[in-house]
This record gives sequence, structure tokens and C-alpha cells, in this order.
Amino acid sequence: MYKTILVPHAGTPAGDKALKHAIFAANDTSRIIILHVIEAIQYPPSFALSSSERKSLMKSIDDANEEMRKDMELKMEKLTQQCNEKDIKSVIKVEIGDAAEIILDAVEKEKVDLIVMSKRRKLKGMKKLLSLGSVSRKVVENVTCPVTLIDIENI
Repeated sequence: MYKTILVPHAGTPAGDKALKHAIFAANDTSRIIILHVIEAIQYPPSFALSSSERKSLMKSIDDANEEMRKDMELKMEKLTQQCNEKDIKSVIKVEIGDAAEIILDAVEKEKVDLIVMSKRRKLKGMKKLLSLGSVSRKVVENVTCPVTLIDIENI
């Protein structure tokens, strides 16, 4: 039924649960994209630095961001085994940037049919029924494909 399923995965047990749901929804013609987004280390104000110091600082930060990306890519690769066990094709993508924007971009570029992701609830009582985290809210409000939200409070 679903050709391309996107699982935004933060490397957490909630992401693992979302992946299990995606595997359940998939069939032998489906492809699961496991997407991890790293929030980049931001450049600090550098107006007091010389040009060479500024370049060195920026290169160090870029190198650290890339190292985090590669490290997480290796960790995420282990998740493809769960898909392989069910004969479901999967691919890992690790990006650096704003999570919601990268997820929305992936939905469009990859022609995603279903998104399965975990969400956080930050409020108590009745308000929590209407609340979503900023990433899940932005995704739900800006896509036309179905979205399955896995509640992390139940993990």
C-alpha cells in the first residue's frame, strides 16, 4: 500500500518504536527512509577574531558537525537490519540542519506516502490532547500524506 515511508528517528527508544510501526505498515514493495537530523553547532560571534582565527574556528565547527553526522550514520545503519529481517528495503539519511525543514524537504523529494514519527507532549491535562512538539506540529501542518504520531509517554 505504501511505497515510501519516512521515519524521522532521533536515535531514541521512541524512534525505535516509530520504526517498528513503519515496518508493520510496510510490505515487500515498500521502502523505508530512516532520517536522522543533527542540529548543527552554531557559529559564535567572531567579530573580535582575526580573519585566520575566524576561518580556523569555522572549520573546527564544520568538522565537528561532519563528525557527528558520520558517527550517527554508523549508529543508524544498525536500524536497517530490522527492515532487512522483514525483507523491506531501507535507506539511512543523516542530515545537518533544522529538523522540521529537512523532514518536509525529504517528504517532497522522496515522494513519501506515509510518515511515522514520535512526538513529545509537554503539557498536562486536557491541553496535552491538543499539543504537539514544534517539529511534529510543523510536519503535520505542512504535508498532505498521512502521518502516524507515536506518543513517547507510552514508551
